[in-house]
Amino acid sequence: MLAGCATSTVDKTADWSPNKIYTEAKDELSSGAFDKAIPLLEKLEGRAAGTALAQQAQLEKAYAQYKTGEQAQAIGTLDRFMKLHPASSALDYALYLKGTVNFNDNLGLFSGLTRQDLSERDQKAAKESFEAFKELVTRFPESRYTPDARQRMTYIVNSLALYEVHVARYYYSRGAYVAATNRAQIALTDYREVPALEEALFILYKSYDALGMKQLSDDAKRVLATNYPQSEYVTGVKSGSGPWWKLW
Repeated sequence: MLAGCATSTVDKTADWSPNKIYTEAKDELSSGAFDKAIPLLEKLEGRAAGTALAQQAQLEKAYAQYKTGEQAQAIGTLDRFMKLHPASSALDYALYLKGTVNFNDNLGLFSGLTRQDLSERDQKAAKESFEAFKELVTRFPESRYTPDARQRMTYIVNSLALYEVHVARYYYSRGAYVAATNRAQIALTDYREVPALEEALFILYKSYDALGMKQLSDDAKRVLATNYPQSEYVTGVKSGSGPWWKLW
């Protein structure tokens, strides 16, 4: 019995009001102690169930989970919030946070497939991030989070297209021309008006040429010249700037 009493945990919040719990949780969040804020916010959800404060606690908890690297838990919290409160005035923020949780701002910083690759997991997260931002932009065009969401959507699309081009280039450099054409075609089919498509067309043209498929090669070359008449792949003159993705 003594051992049991010695190991029991005393709930210091037992006599606290919901407002006091929230104040303490906000203090922990402000100081960066996200791991300490999470249990307080979970208690607040239960103590203030059915109130606006409980909804706020859910959103704050999702943010704290995101900051502590608990990506899956943060997404789960946000999905639960959106399911339980579809008419909430904070729904735009929930969508924005969901997109942000899955957003990886290193997606476009490739220096070669051998040094940095975009894993299947990262691609899935990027696409889920895009869908959350897209829903935000569509449903809440006037939201204060929408301009940033649009920029992030552009970044994601550019990064995913660039990845396909990197794979195509990798295959081409190793003489796997059929595989190179397939990946270049994916970039051209799935993405529109992104910088990486210029190189995708060039790889397509060169791969078809290497395969002896003259008509297809000529078609790809013509499309490249029509859409990118000043391209270094058309003129043969290299630009002085580095790759476009280094600007991100």
